[in-house]
Amino acid sequence: MKYEVLKLLAKNAKYTAEDIAIMLGIEEKQVEDIIKQLEKDNVIRGYKAVIDWEKLDGAYVSAIVELNVVPKAGLGFEEVAEQVMKYDEVEAVYLMSGDYDLNIIVKGKTLQDIAWFVAKELATIDSVTSTATHFVMRRYKEMDVELLTDEDDDRGQLFV
Repeated sequence: MKYEVLKLLAKNAKYTAEDIAIMLGIEEKQVEDIIKQLEKDNVIRGYKAVIDWEKLDGAYVSAIVELNVVPKAGLGFEEVAEQVMKYDEVEAVYLMSGDYDLNIIVKGKTLQDIAWFVAKELATIDSVTSTATHFVMRRYKEMDVELLTDEDDDRGQLFV
């Protein structure tokens, strides 16, 4: 049942325990207990709003930055990942398989802000050997939320 609760919270963190209980056909207390345990176990790490920044003029620009890194003995990619994730401009850091090592999601007010950040901060990190920056032109879906619809409330729908 915890996976169903997590899927619903991932879809909409504003769901109440009562909402989830109704959608799953279980007791509200059971949902509350599941959520408390998931928070205690650090499975649920936080709750965030998914914001459609395009609805706000000039709110911000984002980019996907690929980093190639020389891993350090005994530390692998962890040291660089920990250093990169401390920047306010960084929204996400992922270790990747394939042509590059780390995938970084970066935000800034302008394209120039991101270019400066990549050139002056990310590219100058000791273990970084190369970067490739891809600017996001439009977001269609983020964190399992479709951004093209104007649907306000989906509590009557069950997506599990």
